[in-house]
Amino acid sequence: MNGVLALSVLIRLVGVGYSVLLLSRSRDRRFLFLTAMLALMATRQLWTGLTVTSTGLSEVPGLVVSVLALLTVYYLSQFIDEEARIKSSLRDVNEQLRSFRKAVEHAGHAIFLTDPDGTITYANPAIEQVTGYEPDEVIGANPRLWKSGEHDEAFYERMWGEITSGNVWDGEIINERKSGDRCWVDMTIAPITDDQGEVERFVAVDTDVTERKERQLRIEEQNEQLTLLNNTNEILRDVNQRLVEATTREEIEAAVCECFARPPFSFAWLSSVNLVNGSLGVRTQAGVSSAEIESVVEAFNDADGMTPVDRASHDSTAILAAVDETADGWHERCRQCGTNAVAAIPLTHRGVTYGTLVVHAADRDAFAAIEGEVLAELGETIGYALNAVQSKRALVTDDVTELEFRVTETDDPLVRLAAALDCELELKRITTDAGEQVEYFSVTGASAADVTAYVETAEHVTTAQVIRDHDDGCIVRFVVDETAVVSAVAEYGTAVRSFSVTPGEGRLCVDLPSDGEPRTLLDALRDGRPGIELVARREREQPQTASDDEAGPLPDGLTDRQQEALRTAHDAGFFAWPRESSGDDVAEMMDISQSTFLQHLRTAERKVFDGLFETNDATTVGEPTV
Repeated sequence: MNGVLALSVLIRLVGVGYSVLLLSRSRDRRFLFLTAMLALMATRQLWTGLTVTSTGLSEVPGLVVSVLALLTVYYLSQFIDEEARIKSSLRDVNEQLRSFRKAVEHAGHAIFLTDPDGTITYANPAIEQVTGYEPDEVIGANPRLWKSGEHDEAFYERMWGEITSGNVWDGEIINERKSGDRCWVDMTIAPITDDQGEVERFVAVDTDVTERKERQLRIEEQNEQLTLLNNTNEILRDVNQRLVEATTREEIEAAVCECFARPPFSFAWLSSVNLVNGSLGVRTQAGVSSAEIESVVEAFNDADGMTPVDRASHDSTAILAAVDETADGWHERCRQCGTNAVAAIPLTHRGVTYGTLVVHAADRDAFAAIEGEVLAELGETIGYALNAVQSKRALVTDDVTELEFRVTETDDPLVRLAAALDCELELKRITTDAGEQVEYFSVTGASAADVTAYVETAEHVTTAQVIRDHDDGCIVRFVVDETAVVSAVAEYGTAVRSFSVTPGEGRLCVDLPSDGEPRTLLDALRDGRPGIELVARREREQPQTASDDEAGPLPDGLTDRQQEALRTAHDAGFFAWPRESSGDDVAEMMDISQSTFLQHLRTAERKVFDGLFETNDATTVGEPTV
């Protein structure tokens, strides 16, 4: 055996051993095949070397084959190692993919994939929780399936332009579930690109944030309501403060309108009513021009049905009304002034209306923080203030409007008494006793017995006490309820000039301050008394009576009760000689004990005499004596 053959056989045996080693390590059957092949090749070449004599050059091809066979084993081992590494890497990748898929399948967020055209190719089970659709229902569909219509086309165009440019879009969107319910979704859409940057598909992750959004909206709404309530309360406090500071009706009306002419409200005005045709007018306004308010009032006057102002005045309650976005008439005119809500608040005090405060607001919910009862109470507070300043003015003003009313027997219990007894009554004075209205009348043509007998069965007359009886009639102290006309006038804060009653009708004259509202007084008197008629109106200067000049006013220190005791004693003839009424009689008239009456009387007498004598003493100091 020559050297070339021996080297070839040796290489083949090495290859067999190397192949066996690799076979035992990798358990790959391809090495079994190579082992068998190399073993056969080595056996054949060894057999050839033992049996055939040949030159060394003839064995060179066999040597080359042996080297190639050994290299084949080596490269196969490298290939198998690489294959093993690839398989291991693939196993890792597959494991990651399985984990990823499991995570996607069990994720609490809706995740879906689409192709470049937006067609859904995959959706995880959570898609049903967010959209209401099962995964099989959405695959092959477009996300437009749950489009709610809350967003315009420009919104979706911006979104599509962002993701097709290779950028991630992240934002909040309102979708519609399969059930038709709206839901808020936090959405992230990301493009998936290839090596060249071309978009292959899109992946979207949706998170249902409806509960969080609704909670946020509730908090925002509560904050808005709290802010609105604070602003409103501040306005109401300012109104009350300004009412305390105001001394005239004009100041009150201007202050109220100014307070309601700031946010959350727009402007305000105070209505008046024309005495002739009943149309609305404007006493004062704030926050709006005269031209605009005139056009609004004109629209209210031209309205076919009842407006909020009409309803507030008619029902004596605050009316809150939203401006109809489609209606015409006063609704349309209010919209042109930027008004979306109106509040009409009657200014009342004990059934008397002093006008209606009309407040306009641009925000439809501006009055949401105020209950109707609060507005009604505010109207009564303003009405009380107006009544107070008007009553005060009635006492000090020189310029008055004298109003004369015709009163039928159906309107007043004392007019009915005159008709029943065929007598005449003349009002002497009005006082208040323990919160009750007390009216003193001189009765002519009926005896005291006739009057007391009638009152026992009459309605609306609580008490009739005869103060003094004389040949032609008597002086009677009447306590009547609120149905009496004089009571209504007194509640309005207007001075009663006279009230003469004849069988069938009465004539009532009152002095109204020159800036008062005759229409308001007439409405107050006609409340439950439809037969009252205004027959005369005269402007004049209030004169000072001769009796006042001669006797002078009563001392300021006299209480109402002391004045009542003094006047009742005088009317009852207590001071006459001989006395026409005793102390017991007068005390019984006043429904008090004799000792209490005498205490009031003596105190009143002392104050009157103190004022009289101290004044006279002061005027005679330094005068010469005669």
